[in-house]
Amino acid sequence: MPKIDFEQALNAEQLAAATAPDGPALVLAAAGTGKTRTLVYRVAYLVEQGIDPGRILLLTFTNRAAQEMLERASDLVAGVSGIWGGTFHHLANRLLRRHAPVLGYGNTYTILDRDDSVTLVRRIIQDAKLQGREFPRPAVLLSLLGQATNKEQPLAGAVDGWFSDAAVTAAFGPEDVLKVLTTYTEQKRELDAMDFDDLLLNGLRLLREHDELRERYGEQFQHLLVDEYQDTNSLQAQCVDLLAGVHRNLTVVGDDFQSIYSWRGADYRNIMSFQQRYTDAKIYLLETNYRSVPEVLEVANVCIEGSRNQFPKTLRATREPYKTPTIVRLRDGSEQSFFVMQQVASLRREGYKLSEIAVLYRAHFHAMELQLQLSRDQVPYTITSGVRFFEQAHVKDVCCFLRVLQSDEDVMAFSRLLELLPGIGPKSSQRIWNKLGRKCDIYDLDLRHQIAEMLPAGAKAGWGNMEAAMPSGMSGVRFLGELVDAFVQTFYHDFAVETFENHRNRLDDLQGMSNYMERFESLTDFLGDIALLSNLDAEVEHLQEPGESLRLSTIHQAKGLEWSAVIVLWLVDGMFPSSRSLAESEEGEDEERRLFYVTVTRAKDELILCVPESRRMHDHSVIPCEPSRFITEIPPELVQEHMV
Repeated sequence: MPKIDFEQALNAEQLAAATAPDGPALVLAAAGTGKTRTLVYRVAYLVEQGIDPGRILLLTFTNRAAQEMLERASDLVAGVSGIWGGTFHHLANRLLRRHAPVLGYGNTYTILDRDDSVTLVRRIIQDAKLQGREFPRPAVLLSLLGQATNKEQPLAGAVDGWFSDAAVTAAFGPEDVLKVLTTYTEQKRELDAMDFDDLLLNGLRLLREHDELRERYGEQFQHLLVDEYQDTNSLQAQCVDLLAGVHRNLTVVGDDFQSIYSWRGADYRNIMSFQQRYTDAKIYLLETNYRSVPEVLEVANVCIEGSRNQFPKTLRATREPYKTPTIVRLRDGSEQSFFVMQQVASLRREGYKLSEIAVLYRAHFHAMELQLQLSRDQVPYTITSGVRFFEQAHVKDVCCFLRVLQSDEDVMAFSRLLELLPGIGPKSSQRIWNKLGRKCDIYDLDLRHQIAEMLPAGAKAGWGNMEAAMPSGMSGVRFLGELVDAFVQTFYHDFAVETFENHRNRLDDLQGMSNYMERFESLTDFLGDIALLSNLDAEVEHLQEPGESLRLSTIHQAKGLEWSAVIVLWLVDGMFPSSRSLAESEEGEDEERRLFYVTVTRAKDELILCVPESRRMHDHSVIPCEPSRFITEIPPELVQEHMV
């Protein structure tokens, strides 16, 4: 292969980082500045300089990312295939397959996938006779254990945090949860098995506890490269530091401005403290942006200035000026949805394909009204999570409660509702339905008593909580949303905490649905509307061209993606930034600000920021909304204001 012309292939910033001399290097790659290209050329440069590929370690967050980088590097220089490349879990597994016996495992240890772990925890719960509606599901317990492991947090603290959200009952306590998780850890050892969290933890133990292995692999890896360093957790960062201890040729690439995953264990301090841990580190800034027009970048630069702890960077555009971002003032959520529909139509007239347009939002329930409007107008859309609002399990659960109130012949809703109770499966619910004469007038108190009598002992308390949310008749219901609120309060709140790892987000969705219901005159109207829209969705999906649909996404799921035009919903304080994030930690506002920066930098050509002035609540009241602090901080000359 001919030698690479690095100066021709890279800009000055990228060139300096890709050809950096030996020693620690922190490459701060702002959004759209060619981070991956720089890493690829760094790999190629090292190989071209004569570094043995087997002495290079490239760590990424997905195997696909590592494979893509190595394939691109192999197009530039021969011999790349010998590089150690992959995720942190991949590296840990590779080391453990060689050295697990020093930790008391066999070389042929089993890796438990998620289903295996759930099955094992479920068996432990059953053996301890703790199964029941009040006891958290295996997936929730595994999430607790994973958080504690990846944050190096005492397990008791993680359990106490869970109990702060759940109603503590006499049926069990924190000690029962700790007992189950301790038994799970013990049984994994007995089975000579590790789950994914164990791979990271035990991989780090190899390096921490065994000097000869740390020195051996520290010597082998002459150069370490780490992608998306701002997303590393404590275990991952420590692993990198230990492996880099011999040669200290460590290149980490990331952007503190895009550190938005603290909720899943990413530790912002890893990138911010890099210079303290490596006092001789060289800093390389990538600030030349190839993605967005200058007008978008000006907004991004301004919004991130308010971050209290940062490596200052200023995005510079390579593209020509195009269009000033727009702040749109709207009356409420309904008007916002109609505006977005009009804006999407306008963008299509300008020549954009639907797939080139994205609607972004802080939380799923923010887009509920828009999803319904898109369905009504038969505009094809795709949600990054893959699940539309009314198709989500928690929303369908609550809608089944409403359907039982609305119809005495809805066997599907009746069965799903009963199956939320412990010990009730499809056969049991069908048997009860048949004994009721295939009809259930839920307002009949005698019939409710009959149902209670037919339930197993473990389900009776849950049924009593469900009953507490049931009105004596619809005539006494002032606001439809009250039905959802009551069901959540008496039954579904604790069910969600015990069942879903992301229960807080799901409960927010249900509050949003409760508020949305204020516009319907009757339960029949609401449920009929939802059913019709589901059928319309199916028709649109059948007719749409492959890949030609509007993208809807939370901002967390949009990171790393880009679109020609981006529309952002609900830019009001309390929704974006999230009131929960602001309340949970002192760093909450800074992370929300970084999230807004990520939002803005997804747009290539056009950026539309929606600011509703009020929210309609389930009791028909209207509460005023304050514009997001991120909106009020933008200088007027950088945006154009539009009032609908």
